[in-house]
Amino acid sequence: MKRWFALSAIGPDRPGIVADLAELIYECDCNLEDSSMTVLGSEFAVLLLLTGEGEDLERRLSAACKRLEWEKRLTVFFRPLESEPVPYRVATGARPYLLEAVGVDKAGIVARVARVLAQHGVNITKMETSSHPEPGTGTPIYHMSIAMDVPARTDEAKLRADLERVAAELLIDIHLEAQEGKPV
Repeated sequence: MKRWFALSAIGPDRPGIVADLAELIYECDCNLEDSSMTVLGSEFAVLLLLTGEGEDLERRLSAACKRLEWEKRLTVFFRPLESEPVPYRVATGARPYLLEAVGVDKAGIVARVARVLAQHGVNITKMETSSHPEPGTGTPIYHMSIAMDVPARTDEAKLRADLERVAAELLIDIHLEAQEGKPV
């Protein structure tokens, strides 16, 4: 029977991490179904969705992850999933949106915006943030980009009003755009 697993790993960025993880998956007779990888600062981080079969699959994955941690100095976690994952958008009929926020960097931007989204039942599917000095003044400017799925039942006008209120309080600009027909 096909079983699903989520696997995450983090460690100092270096060439070969993806090859190490792909080989682990292959050696355990698993298939890589989906992945997301990034470098944050000097750390490489990855989240993988994989499938496999066999009664001892969980034991083989556990042993392979421990070996990879020991040999390659990665921190690796994996867990079995209850069943085949169904994306939130598919399960709820949600619509894809993109939110962009820009302003002077200050504590609380992500927390405040994410809380508004959570209160409206919005599922964040991808988020990227960065802070860079403004040319000339050196003032740190914060950029946040959020891909998200907004439930069909959500009152878009109320969501926009709540985001505008937070933007005014934080003195940032927020732009929200529907992404109908665009993969997120």
